Amino acid sequence: MNGNLYTEELIARYPALSVVTGEIKAVYDLLHECFAAGGKLLVAGNGGSCADAEHIAGELMKGFVLGRHLAKDEKSALTRAHARGSEIAAKLQRGLPTIALNAGGALGTAFSNDVCGGADHVFAQQVFVLGREGDVFLGISTSGNSANIVNAAIVAKARGMRVAALTGANGGELATIADAAVKAPATECYKVQEYHLPIYHCLCLMLESAFFGEKEE
Repeated sequence: MNGNLYTEELIARYPALSVVTGEIKAVYDLLHECFAAGGKLLVAGNGGSCADAEHIAGELMKGFVLGRHLAKDEKSALTRAHARGSEIAAKLQRGLPTIALNAGGALGTAFSNDVCGGADHVFAQQVFVLGREGDVFLGISTSGNSANIVNAAIVAKARGMRVAALTGANGGELATIADAAVKAPATECYKVQEYHLPIYHCLCLMLESAFFGEKEE
């Protein structure tokens, strides 16, 4: 199924999203270019959007609707590496390198407590260390003004990364920084989040089709 069919299916289920089909395509193009060049995706959000970041990573790092079986050379490499290699190869799936940044745990609490006196720069620190030129940072913020997401986007640009965004209708500061942004047609937080899920599912389907749709072995 090509990308247009996925967006058409999306609009059939969520007619209000017809106004952002061009924005979805722009974010898809940015992500496709990144992965095709061997780059990775860093994605972050707060609260429900943090859960969305982890959800996105889950859909891209393993099979979504396709099996994504390993290629012959990948299977052979595992078989050569160890006696259990063929067994392991049968269980693994191909994926697109994606890291969901998480401001909690040891790094987040240590950095916010020891270095910056708050959480506004924790994602920025992770992007600074993990990000490389050609990678993409995807910031999710219903308002578009979450300080820790905006700061991370600024760092991403400085590191030579591209920036994508999922926001609400107003876009906020994040949308002005982003190379491509999907501004869900709502302003109330829960309504924006309700639109974000089918939007990023559509993006994940489009990417999976592009990279794995013709490569099943």
